[in-house]
Amino acid sequence: MLYPTTADDLRRRRLIVAGVASALLLIAFVTYAVLVHRAHSPSAASTKAQAPVELTEVHDVPAVTELPELRRTSDPETFARQVAEAIFAWNTATLVSRTDHIELLTEVADPTGESTPGLVSDLDNYLPTQDAWVELTKYETEQWLTVDSVSTPTKWAEAEAQAGDELLPGTTALTIQGTRHRSGIWEGEPVSSEHDVAFTIFLVCAPSYPECHLLRLSMLDKPLD
Repeated sequence: MLYPTTADDLRRRRLIVAGVASALLLIAFVTYAVLVHRAHSPSAASTKAQAPVELTEVHDVPAVTELPELRRTSDPETFARQVAEAIFAWNTATLVSRTDHIELLTEVADPTGESTPGLVSDLDNYLPTQDAWVELTKYETEQWLTVDSVSTPTKWAEAEAQAGDELLPGTTALTIQGTRHRSGIWEGEPVSSEHDVAFTIFLVCAPSYPECHLLRLSMLDKPLD
């Protein structure tokens, strides 16, 4: 049996609904207030400040793809120093190949081409073999030379006299004494070494040519006396 709804009943229901709605609104507000307080509390700020931040920094290192040309000169000692440094200056971590180094030096070789095959053979003895070059790339091996002295061999005058007219005017020999430096990476750590070297460069300058040219090289560490 149903009873008719009176005005008091409607008022009572509205009060209940309003009370429930107010309670839900209060709960929602309290929850929001607690979350905001925690987010701005000193402990939360401290936690954020202590959180590890990982930064990745990228450096664009330009790849070396070619060697600078040797500066042309008519001065024998200046030319000999350039050649000596070019022979020993190589870096397997670049895109420059062993062949590039040989070509650089043959560009300043004897213009007649007569001594060039012998010069290429000489350079083969100064540079690592191709297999060794590939192996050295694993360790990012780099080499360079510090020239300590440039001098004329004491026996050069005797050699000139014996050669007579076979030598072009302006042909000379200069002995280089210096320090070979090497560096690289071994088991993740940088390593380096130094070694004294000596060798003789045979070249020809004026009056035969306006600029100096490379003829031959002595064996490494066996310079002309």
